Amino acid sequence: MAPPFARGDTIIGHGSGGRSIAAMIVGGLLALIGVVLAGGGIWLAAVGGSLYYAITGVAMIAAGWLLFRQHVLGAWLYAAVVALTVIWAFWEVGTNGWALVPRIVAPIVLLIAVLLVVPLLSTAHRWRTSLIAIAAVIGVTALTFVVLGQINRSPVLMALPAPGGAMADPAQMQAGADWPAYGGSYSARRFSPLGQITPANVGKLERAWMFHTGDLPSQAAKGTYGAENTPLKIGDTLYVCTPKSMVIALDPATGRQRWRFDPQVPDTAIPYTAACRGVSYYAVPGADAAQACATRIIWGTLDARIFAIDARTGRLCQDFGSNGRVDAKIGMGETPDGYVSINSPPTIVRGVVVTGHQVLDGQNRWAPSGVIQGFDAVTGRLRWAWDMMHPDWNGYPPAGQTWARGTPNMWTIASGDEQLGLVYLPMGNASADYYSASRRPPENKFATSLVALDVTTGKPRWRFQAVKKDVWDYDFGAQASLVDYRGTPALVLPSKQGDIYVLDRRTGRPLTPIGTIKAPGGGVEPQERAPTQIVSTWQTLRKPPLTERDMWGMSPIDQMICRIQFRKASYKGFFTPPEADRRSVTYPGYNGGTDWGGVAIDPQRGVIVANYNDMPNYTRLVPRAVANKRGWAPRDQARGSIGGAEGAGDPQANTPYAVDVNAGWRMKFTGMLCKQPPYGGIRAIDMATGKTIWDRPFGTARTNGPFGIPSMLPLTIGTPNNGGSVVTASGLIFIAAATDNLIRAIDLATGETLWTKTLPGGGQATPMVYEANGREYLVIYAGGHHFMETPVSDQVIAYALPAG
Repeated sequence: MAPPFARGDTIIGHGSGGRSIAAMIVGGLLALIGVVLAGGGIWLAAVGGSLYYAITGVAMIAAGWLLFRQHVLGAWLYAAVVALTVIWAFWEVGTNGWALVPRIVAPIVLLIAVLLVVPLLSTAHRWRTSLIAIAAVIGVTALTFVVLGQINRSPVLMALPAPGGAMADPAQMQAGADWPAYGGSYSARRFSPLGQITPANVGKLERAWMFHTGDLPSQAAKGTYGAENTPLKIGDTLYVCTPKSMVIALDPATGRQRWRFDPQVPDTAIPYTAACRGVSYYAVPGADAAQACATRIIWGTLDARIFAIDARTGRLCQDFGSNGRVDAKIGMGETPDGYVSINSPPTIVRGVVVTGHQVLDGQNRWAPSGVIQGFDAVTGRLRWAWDMMHPDWNGYPPAGQTWARGTPNMWTIASGDEQLGLVYLPMGNASADYYSASRRPPENKFATSLVALDVTTGKPRWRFQAVKKDVWDYDFGAQASLVDYRGTPALVLPSKQGDIYVLDRRTGRPLTPIGTIKAPGGGVEPQERAPTQIVSTWQTLRKPPLTERDMWGMSPIDQMICRIQFRKASYKGFFTPPEADRRSVTYPGYNGGTDWGGVAIDPQRGVIVANYNDMPNYTRLVPRAVANKRGWAPRDQARGSIGGAEGAGDPQANTPYAVDVNAGWRMKFTGMLCKQPPYGGIRAIDMATGKTIWDRPFGTARTNGPFGIPSMLPLTIGTPNNGGSVVTASGLIFIAAATDNLIRAIDLATGETLWTKTLPGGGQATPMVYEANGREYLVIYAGGHHFMETPVSDQVIAYALPAG
């Protein structure tokens, strides 16, 4: 009697003559993948990379051909390839789960398909073969889960310091029941002494109220909105600022609107992002509380006007400037739409409103000036202006002259010491971030520096420079946070390159160890590169230099392509200069380290909380003639559209090179990043020692995936993040920031996530905490961000424990 399923039978999965169509399909797929891997692998080997892909590709071609020809040997050959791949993967990256994913998961999934067709190829002992195949499928599936189980295991490295004595805050207004300044106070600690919400009850947090601001992008402004606002709460009012610079007053207990003020900013004023990070509050000394504008809200707009309005009514303060407003562009000369904008709140110290402004990046070496200005908080009169090229000018420029063009600006937020009378300016770079030969000595002196300015005179008291002749866009983005460090008035200064410094805030003298490293030379202007650069040896968020093994993808194919790109690029480690004949790798990229979200500090326990990015940029300088052919010209000349993307195709007019920056280093086809996860993290640091308490990847993969398709996986991949955190006295960290549209409560002691809620838009804003009617509230503007590719919304949301 013939055995069941004899070769001559026609059965499911077989064509006539007993040939397995399923085996032919799987074999053909194996061979096709093998051809791609073999071809790419030979290319990779030719540029000095791993031989694995070429060898594996050839073996897969053979296995696929055998399967196509109905030989079971093809299946066992591919099984051997996978077994050797697993050994190679663990040899190359150890038990790093995310690094194992592209090396192992896709080959294992393909192996399951191969094993499932094995019973269709055997002419004898079919049931035994089927059982072996099923057992193998179960085994490799279990191995896949073991690999995924290795992802992001992060231990607690040391115990959380116990609460100690209170750390003095030099700010006049401090966080408590109120949240009177962007960073809680002008000391920028982002700390709340409230403790009603605790690690034990935070799981009960619920939405207390929600408010729609009504500020959503018009058709012309789509793709430009980034709601980065942290509201203020003073007394019985919450003050919210929207992307188009509108200010809205709300009842902090109910979210009901009290008034709104719209400065009527046109869409054409939007730079590459429409954002208002915050407003500032000022109480006029000695003023009768009943008089108009005794307390006032002061802020800058996207078209660089500074407004002062009554904090109670929202009406313009007639005594401030001209009918309640001052034009910060006076003295700058030509300022095309979108080139000069204010999106960060001013810092008010000793009655002086200190403001910088954003200058549209990458457009023109001789863009408008980065001048810093100080205005009287009552009258709006210009008290002083600091133009580093004209340090002797105390007011507006002489007739017929303008502030020096192209100088470094302060686009982010300053902190201030009321007692010392100093404001601390995180300075940017001279215009044209990626070319330095035309920079003048004062620009080289003050760029990428923290500058302490005397608020009375507008003159620099001291400076601390983190990068010499910066061509990596490592300008300071974060506020310095004012602390006491071993009895010394100090500040904590985080940087885009990941280094954290502690400085004496009176003198700028480093209080924690700083070292010097040899910097790689080369690039298009080798004579300009500094032979050495400083680094913090006390604490850095920066990871080790990249290697080919750090390249990633969803499968071996895109990982191989990224490895080829890495080998072809110039990469000499930290501070690799940009080149024109090939791409260069900048790691960390310009988004940090630490960007404008800054750090939070628990002054009672002496703990720094820093969320950070961990992504490279893939950069190339483009010769002027080539850029001209591509139509890369400044926005006011050729682009014409609002909200041009920063980086890619920036013309850098009046220099020899434009620049093309692949931010995050993405694969063009899949949209995935070339560096392996995590892409962002959050760390707790003992300020007394500089040691890490714990460090966690931050952000899940739920809204990320290949081709822009959300994976909805709850795996903690560690996503890019923008925005900061707030820490409370009860030992909680509240933060959104990541691209997964979640707001979290994290245990300060362990880094464990204790509570999450899904937001209606991206949470690229720093939350704040306050008290109203005896109830503690957590508030965030969940407005989304075009640069982070998160959903846009106009919702401000408050969370609290259940009433009563």
